[in-house]
Amino acid sequence: MEGKKKTGILITLSGGICWGISGCFGQYLFVEKGVTAEWLVTIRLIYAGILLIAMGLILQKNKMWNVFKDKADRKQLLIFSILGMLLCQYTYFAAIEHSNAGTATVLQSLNPLVILVVVCVKEIRHPSKLEVGAIISALLGTFLLSTHGDIHNMSLTGMALFLGLSSAVCAALYNLLSGGLMKKYGVYVVVGFGMLIAGIVMTVLVRPWEYEILWDRETIWAVLGVVVIGTAVAFSLYLKGVSMVGPFMGSLLGSIEPVTAIVVSLVFLGSAFHPIELVGFILVLGTVYVLSFYSGREVKDKEVKKDEAKTL
Repeated sequence: MEGKKKTGILITLSGGICWGISGCFGQYLFVEKGVTAEWLVTIRLIYAGILLIAMGLILQKNKMWNVFKDKADRKQLLIFSILGMLLCQYTYFAAIEHSNAGTATVLQSLNPLVILVVVCVKEIRHPSKLEVGAIISALLGTFLLSTHGDIHNMSLTGMALFLGLSSAVCAALYNLLSGGLMKKYGVYVVVGFGMLIAGIVMTVLVRPWEYEILWDRETIWAVLGVVVIGTAVAFSLYLKGVSMVGPFMGSLLGSIEPVTAIVVSLVFLGSAFHPIELVGFILVLGTVYVLSFYSGREVKDKEVKKDEAKTL
């Protein structure tokens, strides 16, 4: 059992690392190949969507189509595809285009904070002391990332900061809008069709065939890295790992994604990070880890109480 858990941890971490590397492939395409976020997101959504649907058909057979049989679920899937999937993908890669993979991924990882605010408003309650501390830590981390500690000096462009924070909001929407559907139909159905629908919308708006792209070997490998490694491989590894270690541990291990993006963009892409930025990274990622751990413990405690009530 212990060996199985260790294997699950390694598989889950591998999935998170693939997501982190995906953003770095995107950064390479923006800097070295002149690709735009609009073009890359369109290509990723279309081909990754087709890939995930194909994998779903192999694993789930005809159950893949059940989501279209319910009118309310069809509507929810469409809303998720536009407000969740499309906006989440676009703001994330646009943030990379205007900054770098490490910074964009860290800013997007603030999405649990957005979810916390929504939950507090929905439940009409004040945040707990721990949650207030997490909010302050995240705000301070974001401040250090964007100003290097000098309020009169913006180290990030206003557009980069706006897109990074927008990606956090959109990632929160992604999670909030997809939760019920994923429990009912599974990830391959929701993410696969969500990507494909979003990709079709982007294709109409962007018209990717009109872009002049230099299709050399490096471009092909980088696009495959975004589409295959950052989608099919990442999802497959992460979901397999989570099935072995549980969602609570999986959510904590998922924090390897921004760490990977920082390390890869620093070592392989030549991104330069100010020491103060690294402090900001630690504050933001620490906040995400604490919130994930705290919410995960709450869920486990509730499950334990339910089991005890059933026993009684």
